[in-house]
This record gives sequence, structure tokens and C-alpha cells, in this order.
Amino acid sequence: MATENWDEFRTALEVARIGTVSGAADVLGVHHATVIRHVDALEDRLGVKLFQRHARGYKPTEAGEDLLQVASVTEEQLGQLVGRIKGRSSAVTGELILTTLSGFSGILTPVLARFQAQNPEVKIKYLTAARLFRLEYGEAHIAIRAGPKPQEPDNVVQHLATISPRLCVAQSYVERYGVPKNPGEFLAHRFVGAGSDSGRAPHEVWSREHIPQENIVFRATERLAQEAAVRQGAGIGFVTNMVSDAQLDLQVVMDRCEAWNSDLWLVTHIDLHRTAKVQAVLKALKDEARLWQNI
Repeated sequence: MATENWDEFRTALEVARIGTVSGAADVLGVHHATVIRHVDALEDRLGVKLFQRHARGYKPTEAGEDLLQVASVTEEQLGQLVGRIKGRSSAVTGELILTTLSGFSGILTPVLARFQAQNPEVKIKYLTAARLFRLEYGEAHIAIRAGPKPQEPDNVVQHLATISPRLCVAQSYVERYGVPKNPGEFLAHRFVGAGSDSGRAPHEVWSREHIPQENIVFRATERLAQEAAVRQGAGIGFVTNMVSDAQLDLQVVMDRCEAWNSDLWLVTHIDLHRTAKVQAVLKALKDEARLWQNI
């Protein structure tokens, strides 16, 4: 029997329990004509009488007793299933898929590891790639995206943090080449930059306008690789890791500039936004973001 006929089974089950059409209609919250129609349709479909009609109501036939016994067990199992599903939705368990650009793995992996330590029933899947994973297709539960506020329909978008990079240089570079006092001296220096000239991040746009491109001697597609090159003294470059000045071990050539800023956004699909595990991770990320001083 197709699952779309369950309403007919449920109606017949209530008629058998109560014994009258009017009583079943009251329990189900439908008109008594609907009860009669469901019972008649089910009997027609099965080709057998499920009830003996009499003046005092409806009494199940032998076939009706067999069918209604199965329907009763099915109803109980469905109730248990609904309870398990509701319990699962309120528990912080199961797989949690989060996606970001690879450049943020260094700052987010510790947050996710701490979250999992506090919620051992959660299995973290952290995806980093240049492409956008589609939340509406279930490719991820949470996305952290940089740049303008995402506008995809059916997504919930919340501001997480503002990225404020600084132009920095390692001491080893300073000892060899010194430090430019202003952009007018950039022509005499070496720089670390993005892997292409098409980056849309504000600091990358600024770089194309103010840093001689022929002076970019080390390029890397990943932000972490760029920062590692700066730390190794390959050249002057932007450092956006969320670390303190003491941890930087770098000299700031140019401090934060509003023109370099961009935003980080938390993106979730509306259908999953309110689930317990998604809400728990969102809270952990927001709490951590309040502690970030430099990103």
C-alpha cells in the first residue's frame, strides 16, 4: 500500500478504537463525512470489508482486525521515529560540515578542535577550496565567506569579523634591504603577493595600484603560503593571521588601512540554521571572534 494512503489507515484505526464515525472524527479533527470517505476508499482499494456497520457503530471484521493490528504497530513505530528525530535535532551530534577558503584554516582549525573536544559526538568535516560549496544542495552546513555580504536566497547571513591586514616585513629582510618609509620608496623593495593579478580582496586591489608589479618577487595562491614567505624574509607582504603583535615577530611597514578591510560572513541554509549542532558551532565561532584582535 502506498504511503500516501496512510491517512486512510489512520482513520480506520481510530474508527476501530472508538467504534463510531463521530468519535473518530472528533479525535482526528475532521468532518464525519471525511471519516466515512476514508474507510470506504480503503475498503474499495483492498477489495474487502473492514467493518460491520450496525446501529451502535462500526465493528472490525476478521480482515479488519488483521489490518488494524498492523496499522497500530506502524503508528507506534512512526511515533517512536518522530521522537528519535526530534531528539536528534535537539542534540549536538552527528556530522558537521564547515567550509572556508584555505587561508583561514590556521585560525579556524583550533576553534573547531576545541568545539569537538567539548562535543565528542560531533564529527567535524572541514572543507577548504576555492569553489563555493552549495549549502542548498547539502554540501556544507556552515560556510565562512569573505568579501561583500552573500546574497544567495534561502541563506541566513551573519557578520563574523572584519579582516584588517597589515603590510609587514621580517627582520631578516630588514637587515638586507631596510624598510620603506612610504609608498614612494616601494620601487626599491621586494614584495610577496597573490598568485594572480585578478584577486578581488581589497588589499589585493590596493596592491595592484600602489606596489610595482615587477617588484613582486614571490607569488602564492594561498594566503598562508604568502605569510610564510613574508616570515622567511622573501619580501614585504600582507599578514592577516589572527595573532598578537608579540607573536608576529614581524615589523609593521604600514598598519591597518580602512581601504584594505574586508568582512567575514557566517552563512547557513535556512532549513538547517536552527538545528542544535549548527547553532552550537555558530556560537563557538562568534565567541571566538570576539577575542580576535588581529586578523
